[in-house]
Amino acid sequence: MLYFEIMRVALNSLRVNPLRSMLTMLGVIIGVAAVITMIALGTGAQAAVEAQLNSLGADLLTVSQGWGKGRDGARNRSERLSVDDAVAIQAKTRTITDVVPVSERDAQVEYGNVNLGTKVIGTWAEWAELNNWEIAQGRFMTQAEADGRRRVAVLGSALSEILFPPSIDPVGSEIRIRGILFEVIGVFQEKGVAAAGRGNLDEQVWIPLSTSQWRVFGSDRINNIQVKIASENLMTAAMAEIEAVIRREHRLSPDAESDFRIDAATTYLEVIQESRETFTMLLAGIAAVSLVVGGIGIMNIMLVSVTERTREIGIRKSIGATSGSVQLQFLIEAVVLSCLGGALGIALAWVASDQLSESFGWTMVIPPNAVIMSFGFAALIGIVFGFYPAVRASRLDPIEALRFE
Repeated sequence: MLYFEIMRVALNSLRVNPLRSMLTMLGVIIGVAAVITMIALGTGAQAAVEAQLNSLGADLLTVSQGWGKGRDGARNRSERLSVDDAVAIQAKTRTITDVVPVSERDAQVEYGNVNLGTKVIGTWAEWAELNNWEIAQGRFMTQAEADGRRRVAVLGSALSEILFPPSIDPVGSEIRIRGILFEVIGVFQEKGVAAAGRGNLDEQVWIPLSTSQWRVFGSDRINNIQVKIASENLMTAAMAEIEAVIRREHRLSPDAESDFRIDAATTYLEVIQESRETFTMLLAGIAAVSLVVGGIGIMNIMLVSVTERTREIGIRKSIGATSGSVQLQFLIEAVVLSCLGGALGIALAWVASDQLSESFGWTMVIPPNAVIMSFGFAALIGIVFGFYPAVRASRLDPIEALRFE
């Protein structure tokens, strides 16, 4: 019964000054909400990227531009990848089933009065199947269109919505890319994810590679070559074959550094995961500092409370209250403040994560262990920073306390 009475007295003391109690909890609320929201943001971002990379499959390799030496001997970005490299990979390897060269350029896309700067992807007819992208309306380009420099385009779902009002069917309509007319032949289904550094994938436009090179941009440069291998088990052999073929095509000497790089989807995933973990730990550390600041605020307010209630403590001790019961009362007040702040912080994090989910288009994931850890840390903050004020209150001399004005 004694403990219930101490709990009742502690809660009554907090209810006497609700505004002060709320302001005291504010640091803990912000700290807990920040910790959980940052973890949810990092986890959601990783899940979105994982979904995109997993959709590509573990049997997909990407050959991209590497670093080479210029005439002055300085290292610079190589731009030697070409369609000939893709053709050579297709013809001179045994572990490869599909090869697709890709050119990515920024350009203005227009329809009527709508003008949008976006990324134009020049590629072959196999791109959609290789990347597991599905058509929502119309169709993707054919190989004849890809080889014949046809002015046809396939739009991302978001780009289609931006360019065309609901009353107009985009398929069959004409748009301009860098002022050149293109017929829209299809619209992709929404992907709902954005690759790091590539913007919103649903706002891009796809055209035949030959059209991109010779009619739109006037350059035979390509950014990368996507390669599908026959089996995941042949990954190492396929990378060795591709490296040998491209080095021969680029006429590199045996001791020369490769001016290209070969990456698997799993490689990107590992790098992104490491970056996400570092970023999350950094933000969680900053949020943890906020929790500590909240704890200092609790200690400060509890010390003020001890000073204000000196006579009350004196009266309680003079009628028989022990130092232990006084100490427990003030410790309970500090822990209740921090735990209540932790609970409100969890609720705030839930709301913030939901809003961020809508803003970024990601599914935010709040790990249960993050909630438990944050709440436990908030309770620990209350114990640690409430201990000194509680001890100070319990050590007050009842006679001196009764004389306090």
